[in-house]
Amino acid sequence: IANDHRFTSQAYSSATTQPSGYSGDDEDADVNWDKLGFGLTQTDYMYVMSCCKDQSFLRGRLCRYANIELSPSAGGVYEGMKANRTQDGRILLFRADQNAGRMRHGAERMCMPSPSVDQFIDAVKETVSANKRWIPPPGKGSLYVRPMLLGTGPILGLAPAPEYTFLVYVSPVGYYFKEGTAPLNLYIEEEYVRASPGGAGGVKSITNYAPVMKAIAKAKDRGFSDVLYLDAINKKYLEEVSSCNIFIVKGNVISTPATNGTILEGVTRKSIIEIAKDHGYQVEERPVAVDELVDADEVFCTGTAVGVALVGSITYRNKRIEFRSEGRLVCQQLYSTLVGLQTGRIEDKKGWTLEIN
Repeated sequence: IANDHRFTSQAYSSATTQPSGYSGDDEDADVNWDKLGFGLTQTDYMYVMSCCKDQSFLRGRLCRYANIELSPSAGGVYEGMKANRTQDGRILLFRADQNAGRMRHGAERMCMPSPSVDQFIDAVKETVSANKRWIPPPGKGSLYVRPMLLGTGPILGLAPAPEYTFLVYVSPVGYYFKEGTAPLNLYIEEEYVRASPGGAGGVKSITNYAPVMKAIAKAKDRGFSDVLYLDAINKKYLEEVSSCNIFIVKGNVISTPATNGTILEGVTRKSIIEIAKDHGYQVEERPVAVDELVDADEVFCTGTAVGVALVGSITYRNKRIEFRSEGRLVCQQLYSTLVGLQTGRIEDKKGWTLEIN
């Protein structure tokens, strides 16, 4: 960590002492991969790098995974990405440059400094490499990578924090939804909105997700998988699900709400759009009216955590609309290609994957 970092916790200071080598860390992690869910599992190392306001990030370092002492007024911008193990033992990251660029965009919107793209990618590579024993075997899950940019300096008034910290931690994960690969049942929320024009709906930060917590709790109490939100102005156009983007399929046309500042520009969303075009589908990024759902053949969601998740039904104003969930599905075709690229099963001719040595 940079010499001028401000963490004062004795426990954390001792944790950041660089181990004298990774002896003993090459053995397989003690994890039942067959029962891996989507929850936090403490791994071995994380990456930490600090800087002060109006300064640049200096070189960070790996340290043992441990709690860090933060100001109670700290907040942050974060990313989500995955590392996957290939059948021949290689470790691949997927489109890390896109996550780095999105963090820089979000940091600018939140008046925060951010690491350069190279610093971001190097930190992710170091952290994944140091925790490689926690990467699930092929077909058993992924290593979820969480880069975080935090305001760690104390401030009471409404102004940018005086100090910031960038860190990266990882956790092995399985399916995001408890349904696994089963079709999702979504509920369209009309009381609460996720984001408004001019706000920070297009920024991947806690401010983007905190507003959905109450709506999710209400929906899950009623047996739904997640919530689909409408636009804040007209309450008639689809926006996105709590943690993922949404697509509707009609014939050879795939439509998804355009990113206009209220919708997060998902890396998986962007990748699926390009993959779909490669497969000959016509892809439209446009306002998608909620009334179009009744004519949709198929609906699916995309996101780093969820991958590509089939939607079996959407309930709107107490009416349940069901979609195709068997047979030859568009989302399965696209997902197969996506996972093939992410895991090295399909040759990457797009330059999307990054191998970690």
